[in-house]
Amino acid sequence: MLWKNTYNEFIKILAKPRSYIGLAALTLLIVIILFAMKADGKMYISFVTASFEQTLSFNGNVLNGNLIAFIILQMLIVHIPLLVALVTGDLLSGEAAMGTLRMLLTKPISRTQVVLSKLIAAAVYTLILVLWMGFLALLVGRWVFGTGDLIVLNSDGLVILNYTDVLWRYGLAFLVAYLALMTISTLSLAFSAFADNSIGPIVSTMAVIILFTIIGSLDVSVFDTIKPWLFTTHMASWRSFFNDPVPWSAIYKSIWILLAHIILFVSVAIFKFQRKDITS
Repeated sequence: MLWKNTYNEFIKILAKPRSYIGLAALTLLIVIILFAMKADGKMYISFVTASFEQTLSFNGNVLNGNLIAFIILQMLIVHIPLLVALVTGDLLSGEAAMGTLRMLLTKPISRTQVVLSKLIAAAVYTLILVLWMGFLALLVGRWVFGTGDLIVLNSDGLVILNYTDVLWRYGLAFLVAYLALMTISTLSLAFSAFADNSIGPIVSTMAVIILFTIIGSLDVSVFDTIKPWLFTTHMASWRSFFNDPVPWSAIYKSIWILLAHIILFVSVAIFKFQRKDITS
């Protein structure tokens, strides 16, 4: 019954126009970035490498699909949470707003299974977004710009990765990025269990992200103890795969913290939905 209900929940997601806003917006943004880089990307690259050109000589196809994918991922990973919340924030609250909760719970399925089925459907939708972003950013980017070594500028300086050593890094980076977006999905699902309309969970999710991001960026000692435990601190941990060597211990820590948040938010959603009044 759980999987049949999950299938029905995914069909509901596909039936809503807002579900296609994320895919359309993602496609448009990536196309704009690809066009901009094709038109004036060399100036962007020269601006980044200007401080190194006195000691280093850059030859070959520096502006390649591997670099374009990195730029796209870095630009969009902070915007995709809104696209995810648009759909997942409506999963439980949308049922309440339409008055279909009582009909839904007349099925031979527990409230916990209802939440889990919606969670699985949300996970599939989020995965589609990430795979579509990966296809456009990496595969289309490499088709338009060709391939080559990847040059990454981080806090330690300039990292140059051989083109043969890049694909596995992108695979794991997209996997961790998916985990970060699943944290957003479960957060908005938890808010959705408290609300009777879709606007509240979406706005609340973005408010929490903005608040945690501001706390993480403030150089104030009073926040130093909580910064490492905020999920927003680890949403950019995908970048660590492009360090040389890869800081595996830091990545594992980020994965565990993101998983802990996912479990926490799902537990909150189940706890609240178990006690939700559906008679009014």
